Amino acid sequence: MATKVYIVYYSTYGHTAKLAEKIQEGAASVEGVEAKLWQVPETLPDNLLIQLGAPPRSNVPTITPEELADADGFVFGFPTRFGMMASQFKAFLDGTGGLWRAQRLAGKPAGIFCSVGTQGGGQETTALTAITQLAHHGMIFVPVGYTFGGGMFEMEEVKGGTPYGAATLAGGDGSRQPTKLELEAAFHQGKYIAAVTKKLKAAA
Repeated sequence: MATKVYIVYYSTYGHTAKLAEKIQEGAASVEGVEAKLWQVPETLPDNLLIQLGAPPRSNVPTITPEELADADGFVFGFPTRFGMMASQFKAFLDGTGGLWRAQRLAGKPAGIFCSVGTQGGGQETTALTAITQLAHHGMIFVPVGYTFGGGMFEMEEVKGGTPYGAATLAGGDGSRQPTKLELEAAFHQGKYIAAVTKKLKAAA
């Protein structure tokens, strides 16, 4: 039976979505792993999203809290808002109380990725504050560490990404797009977490 890895994300302008797509590719590259993309519900009204200049939502299916229980492992992604996850993703997690009461996510591995506006925009604090959500569910946080190798030590270009997970820098006006190196790191994260998830499932 295939190991199911869900890449669950929220993206306002598409930066997080692009990382999510690469993470899915990386996870799907592991034999025996079924990697699926999901997005969480939007909480902002359409008129406000238009004012913000947000593009239309993609056709990636929207997940419900109950559907999380079907997965063996996760990679959660969101934009950073003042050093923490975007409220849309927090609102989704706030709806997982039923799963928490039944401990249906306990013991499942999860990784984290994000997009930020600037180099100091909260790449690490966003991951650190998100870990509290995993802890209360009894989930296993899987950081990528420095397993990406040389890409983690690249100093010649501005880049997102930390030992906590892949990241991209959107720029102050959102015009910057994920770079080749950032996308490669996202692919690596997907592959890495999928392999960990597969091992944990086999050992259960």
